[in-house]
Amino acid sequence: MAKIKHIVFNTTDPKRLAHYYRDVFGMEIVYKSSKGGYSLTDGYMNLSIHRNKMDGKPSGFSHFGFEVDANEPYIERCEELGYPVPAKRPGDRHYTEYRGMDPDGNNIDLSTNGYDEIRPDREAPEGEVIPPLEEENA
Repeated sequence: MAKIKHIVFNTTDPKRLAHYYRDVFGMEIVYKSSKGGYSLTDGYMNLSIHRNKMDGKPSGFSHFGFEVDANEPYIERCEELGYPVPAKRPGDRHYTEYRGMDPDGNNIDLSTNGYDEIRPDREAPEGEVIPPLEEENA
């Protein structure tokens, strides 16, 4: 069975929102993107906060992600049942290998890697610098 392991919110102020979840709920900041996004965890569920690019989407819910043993069975089920088929994600994505959507258009990520560690085959964008987490968790 697939397990929901992360939820993503878009916001115009990722640092403010990440610090809220850190300071109020004790979540640990585990990653800060060079683009300003944050990844937090409570030890089981992961929360990613992405910068809202102001491209017409409101701040708030973006997508959630399933941790799966293998991506192919879910891709095949979508094909067989006539649902939108998840597509391979670009190599610079931190965790997920595929992105799909449900019949209402809600985005869903699929990951065999999980959401606790950056995927080993990730291709970092040129010039990306990851700031030390000690600054954020202090």
